[in-house]
Amino acid sequence: MKKYKWTSAVWALSLLFFACEPQELDDYDLGTKPMETEVTFTTTPQADRPNVVTFNNTSNATGVAVWDFGNGSKGKGDQVTGEYPFAGNYTVTMVLYTKAGAIDKTFSLTIENDDLSLLEHPLYAALTGGAENADGKTWVFDQYNSGHFGVGAADMTSPQWWAAGPNDKLECSLYTQEFTFKQVGVQMNWVNNGFVYTNGGGLAGLAALGYSQSVEPPAGDFDVAYVPLDAYTFSLNTTDSTLTLSDNAFMGHFAGSSTYEILSLNETEMYLKVLSASEPGNAWWYRFIPKELNVKPEVPLKVVPLSEDFEKADVEDMLGFAFDAMGDLSIPGYQNPAPVPLNESPKVFLYQKKAGEFYSNIFYAAEGYKFDLSSQNQITMKVFIPSYNDYTTEYSVAGTHVTNTKLQPAVAVKLQNSDLGGNAWSTQTEIVMADLEKDKWLELTFDFSHVADREDYDKIVIQFGMEGHSGGGVFFFDDFSFSE
Repeated sequence: MKKYKWTSAVWALSLLFFACEPQELDDYDLGTKPMETEVTFTTTPQADRPNVVTFNNTSNATGVAVWDFGNGSKGKGDQVTGEYPFAGNYTVTMVLYTKAGAIDKTFSLTIENDDLSLLEHPLYAALTGGAENADGKTWVFDQYNSGHFGVGAADMTSPQWWAAGPNDKLECSLYTQEFTFKQVGVQMNWVNNGFVYTNGGGLAGLAALGYSQSVEPPAGDFDVAYVPLDAYTFSLNTTDSTLTLSDNAFMGHFAGSSTYEILSLNETEMYLKVLSASEPGNAWWYRFIPKELNVKPEVPLKVVPLSEDFEKADVEDMLGFAFDAMGDLSIPGYQNPAPVPLNESPKVFLYQKKAGEFYSNIFYAAEGYKFDLSSQNQITMKVFIPSYNDYTTEYSVAGTHVTNTKLQPAVAVKLQNSDLGGNAWSTQTEIVMADLEKDKWLELTFDFSHVADREDYDKIVIQFGMEGHSGGGVFFFDDFSFSE
């Protein structure tokens, strides 16, 4: 086997050990505190494998021995074993805990040669691609699949509070993080676009480390300026299934910890959980995949006729519409305000543009396909614009780019690409029907045949009253249809 020489303990590595944190001192009834000279231990390399060292507590005192092997791993007990795949100088520390106090003893251990056979473990092979893979293995967030990023309570087994959907965090730095793990040298290289992602709880923690320049991306929370070091090391504990990064490194999202519980690690997935030091009691979940597998899935074009008459009062029974910043009065199955021949339907949809919200809307997002607009490009609906809304007051606006300050007797229908998240408006196609006659049912057709060649749309957005201002109002619509 080819030998690799590493002369610094910075290439520390955590392998098999039997370890746990010492309990509180009062849990032990172990006698009086020993003298420093009474605390001793021996080191015995195995005859056939000198990189495997047995440590024995030989102290002339009763206590609980807790060990730091100097390679990133720890142990507990009077006899423990440490493994050192790489040559180098390591500082081994034994702390003897007694009822009267703790006494420590250190020893400098020299490992002459590498023994890469100690790395022959499935977790190492999955994480790095193996010792023969000099370039290492690069991992990124599994952005195109649900559940790649989430949060929950620390004692939960999954992110039950919230989990990201496909591309949910497209508009922040999360998906720019790349981590390359190399088995030889236990090296980790981290690259990004100069920023890391965190929430309000983590912002203060990063500031304490000297990283205080932040921006608020459209995806929410904070991107913080952060350029990684040229290289880090990692410790992989195959007994406790944990991954620890050196030099306060973290997996692109700052939660105040560098140690991650490995929930799953194989050739195609690394699923991690980290207890948040920034928000004690919380935990975060991350799913990574090899970079070469992070390919945007091909989404088929489909003709799927859609229709909804809003006769049922339960929102869950609707076609699949969802609300965005809508008023609480917004419901299907509302009594028709004017059951006349154009629309004698007993039930309609009550649409409330919420006062104080700039962008109230109702939307439909297709799942697993894009709209085939080559033939299906007509959206029709019946609308009722009440005259009792306040169409004269000027309201606050979302920004200087908004020229309309009043509630309008109008309805807009937009086609968008949901893959763009909060930036979906940037490539949308919008048709507005303005200055609509009030207090009567109108049948409107929104003709999108002029964009029949677009293959990226999968979302329909409906807005009454026009967007960008904070005015509120009530509108009605019925008999929605999207067809050829």
